[in-house]
Amino acid sequence: MPAPKPVGDLDPVSLEESVMRLWSDEETFQQSIESRRGNTPFIFLEGPPTANGRPGIHHVVARTYKDLVCRWKAMEGHFVERKGGWDTHGLPVEIEVQKRLDLMSNEAIEEFGIAEFNEECRKSVWTYEEAWREMTERMAFWVDLDQPYVTLDNNFVESCWWALKQMFDKGLLYRGHKVLPYCPQTGTSYSSHEVALGYKEVEEPSVYVKFRLENSNSSILAWTTTPWTLPGNVGLAVGPEVSYVKVRVLEEPSSWEGFGGALIGEELILAKDLMKEVLRHHVEVIEEFPGSELIGLSYAPLFPEAVDGAESSSAWTVLGADWVTTTDGTGVVHTAVMYGEDDYNLGMEVGLPAQHTVDMDGRFVTGTHPRLDSRYVKDCDEEIMEILSESNLLYREKSYSHDYPHCWRTDHPLLYYAMDSWFVRMTAVKDRLLEFNDQVEWAPDWVGEGRFGEWLRNVKDWAISRERYWGTPLPVWRSASGDMKCVGSISELQVEVDKARAAGIDNPECPDDVDLHRPIVDQFVLVSENGEPMNREPFVMDCWFDSGCASFAQWHHPFDNPETFENNFPIDYICEGVDQTRGWFYTLLAVSTTVFDSLCYKRCLSLGLILDAEGKKMSKSRGNIVDPWDHFNREGADATRWYMVTAGAPWNPLKFDPNGVRETYGKMFLTLWNCYRFHADYAALDGFDPDDSTKSIPIQDRTPLDRWILSRLSNISHSYHQQFEDWNFHKACRDLEEFVVNDLSNWYVRRSRRRLWDENESSDKRACQLTLHEVLTVLCRLMAPVAPYMSDVIHRNLCGGESVHLADWPMLSAESNVGDDILPPIDMMVEAKMEMVRTLAEAGRRIRIEASRRQRLPCQSGWIVGGPDISEFHEILADELNVELLETEKDLDRFQRVELAPNRKALGKKCRQDLPSVLKELDSVDPESFLLEIEAGLGALAGYEIIAEDIEIRRVEKEGFAASTVSIDGPEGPIDVSLVLDLALTENLLSKGLARDIIRRIQSKRKDLDLEVDTTISLEVWLPENAPELSEIDSKHVSSEVRASSSKFHRMKSEDISELDSSLVDVFSLDGEFDISFKIIPS
Repeated sequence: MPAPKPVGDLDPVSLEESVMRLWSDEETFQQSIESRRGNTPFIFLEGPPTANGRPGIHHVVARTYKDLVCRWKAMEGHFVERKGGWDTHGLPVEIEVQKRLDLMSNEAIEEFGIAEFNEECRKSVWTYEEAWREMTERMAFWVDLDQPYVTLDNNFVESCWWALKQMFDKGLLYRGHKVLPYCPQTGTSYSSHEVALGYKEVEEPSVYVKFRLENSNSSILAWTTTPWTLPGNVGLAVGPEVSYVKVRVLEEPSSWEGFGGALIGEELILAKDLMKEVLRHHVEVIEEFPGSELIGLSYAPLFPEAVDGAESSSAWTVLGADWVTTTDGTGVVHTAVMYGEDDYNLGMEVGLPAQHTVDMDGRFVTGTHPRLDSRYVKDCDEEIMEILSESNLLYREKSYSHDYPHCWRTDHPLLYYAMDSWFVRMTAVKDRLLEFNDQVEWAPDWVGEGRFGEWLRNVKDWAISRERYWGTPLPVWRSASGDMKCVGSISELQVEVDKARAAGIDNPECPDDVDLHRPIVDQFVLVSENGEPMNREPFVMDCWFDSGCASFAQWHHPFDNPETFENNFPIDYICEGVDQTRGWFYTLLAVSTTVFDSLCYKRCLSLGLILDAEGKKMSKSRGNIVDPWDHFNREGADATRWYMVTAGAPWNPLKFDPNGVRETYGKMFLTLWNCYRFHADYAALDGFDPDDSTKSIPIQDRTPLDRWILSRLSNISHSYHQQFEDWNFHKACRDLEEFVVNDLSNWYVRRSRRRLWDENESSDKRACQLTLHEVLTVLCRLMAPVAPYMSDVIHRNLCGGESVHLADWPMLSAESNVGDDILPPIDMMVEAKMEMVRTLAEAGRRIRIEASRRQRLPCQSGWIVGGPDISEFHEILADELNVELLETEKDLDRFQRVELAPNRKALGKKCRQDLPSVLKELDSVDPESFLLEIEAGLGALAGYEIIAEDIEIRRVEKEGFAASTVSIDGPEGPIDVSLVLDLALTENLLSKGLARDIIRRIQSKRKDLDLEVDTTISLEVWLPENAPELSEIDSKHVSSEVRASSSKFHRMKSEDISELDSSLVDVFSLDGEFDISFKIIPS
């Protein structure tokens, strides 16, 4: 294998762009798939985005998790195809075109032309395709965008038709008249799982209305939060078992706000439990009775001209309903058949008139009321209150805050509206939905059990039809008498068209490539079994139905190679935001359950929302939108992806902080690059070949430091893999980052630098190079799924040009059983000892800080007291502690002396006014001798007997020593280990300390000048008179360490040094005591 090439400074943008070109030239993505063809497949399904909007930072998050799992599974040896997809139907597309062409109503669209409008939609969906491609490639999301599935393609639409035909044939598809959330602005109804995407808290007027009973002086009070539904009122619902009261108004309240009121003597009926909540007047209860006694009573319509009730005997009567409660309102529910699901069901049950007072544009129909006709209903709340108040039909109003569904596309409030629609009978397969959901591995598991599971337990029939133009047309034809046919393919349509022609019905041509969109399919008129013409139902399908069919429609199943689908189903892995819980996650399962009686996916990662750094939702109005390109073009895609993964658990909200990306780049990627550069540059100089078997050094023959880092690598690798398996990608990457920064860089590389500085070949140098090569190689493979660029650059340079994405995962996979486990052996003993060494080194740094002693000023001696034998690490620890000699000692007493302190409480009671004299004598005694006297019962001070309870004994370090005690984990529990340092100063120590500080400053200057490792310099150093003497040995050591081919050391007066030309020399201060100047010139 060729030796690695030397490397320069890290430029993440140019590095990543060059790798992109390399991947393209070598077709690395395709190679990564083909090289594993025939292995166990891992099946991924891409949730299709819509390309008529620009991609954002939230798309980068989702695609990072999609990509990292697929890359990981491919490296484990799986065959992982990744087909891209585009969601091209639906309201987002229509709305964009409507805004651009100023077609803001259905009438305007039809006047413009459905064919022309749909053609504009077809073009619009590709508006930002190039932007999506660029982002996808730049962030290194490997997915096939050259052969994607596209929901507008005829093949995809035909598969959707086939799926709906399966449902139709199973009796799961039906036409109904049902109250649905409806958006007048878009002209479409919403399915229940779409409604869940748009709830928002609003404050609106609610009203208590008086319904006057016929042939009575009493009125029934009912409460509603939607005053616009009152013109459509045709009934009142009461609870048969609820207790109601009739009250008489005695006097006016002390204050009144808003519309409404009541006359003295007026009688009102409401639930007993709600009197205090509702009534503002002083009243007397004149009668109490159950709701059953109210059933059947008639009352006067609020708006007599709004609804024709001539053919209904139950209109404007009181009805019984078990679902009426007294939790809020008045215990009486106003019933408008066409504007509430419970209202509609009750109305159909008892025969209430089913007539609209509101048109499809959300405006009151003509004839409702002169002051309301043709006005948008949500603008009429105050007008309705005025009308009712003028007729003394309004008791009172109050503001009401509640969550109300809004159109998740236009942000307008939805109206609950009874309309013709088509449904999939999901309630019929509820048990199977729950059963299949139990088989899915959810991350986090509480989404499947809680949010999603609860959704399924309360599943409603799926409203799949939309009153729109651009979408998959509903393939159902219906005759005037109600006969229906569902067409499941182009060939079926051709057969039916031929039948219709044979029956004398004109039809356009229906070629094999007929466009399965409106208005083409609208032109085909079929024939029923009874000979009647059948027109297509004028609906398109919910675009969620399209994406719900993606698992099989992407393969044009069942028309093209059915085995392709069969080999790719069910899906192994899907991943989208948590907002898809009731969207794509649901529709995939709904379609697979109804069509195949099967689960659709085995694993689902549900991602949290992405917020700004302060936890606020990103929006253009707030100006807190993050452009991913800002980070791609600064810190790079690797750092951006790594930050997103390490910022928190995937399912938690991500507070995206741009500064966090920068910190990630500096901490993780610059650190790793410097470790890699250290290895590669020296390896290049030495012509290092890791595959040279003649120079192989077994791990057991390497230094304890080498064995330690390799054992740590193996441990972290197994942990990393398990955390990947457990979906804890954030923990895995944080731990790996910690390993790179603290174990590899701050400890191993720092401790190993001198080993590679030796120009001569040695086994120690070779062992260090082998160890670094092995560590970096494994690191690249572990990092590759998350940070694919840098890992590939490093791996190629260290491994003879092999892409890391064609390499195997560093440990065997239980699933694929492909590849080799290349991890080194784990040595827990060497890890435990090194942990103790690092703990003691940190204790030594604390000792120096507390003693105000420079880290580079050596100590003559240090001692370890207690703990296991770590003599094999003494050289490392001595160097870390900067001590000339490190030894072990059994007895800590050697370094300590006794101090006696008074127990003031005890002595105060005993000595009272003589306490000062006792304390004075205690200060003057020899502690050791006095302790012996106390033990012999002879202790006395100022004439008072002193016993052990009168004093406190403290052990402190003797003069010139400093110590620290740490606790380490032992086989049988915590063990105390002490470190003692000799702080005495000598001329020799001062000279060595001075030399080391000079070396550090010169090495830093070499780095600033970007000098190569082997570049020599000429050196001059100016020391002031008050600086310690620098011995000849130490001056030569300075020259050697900084690669000085010539060196001069001057001692001058401080004032003379200050006159040196500051543009030619560098100056640094040592502990603020004196300044040292130096000049280096590269040779």
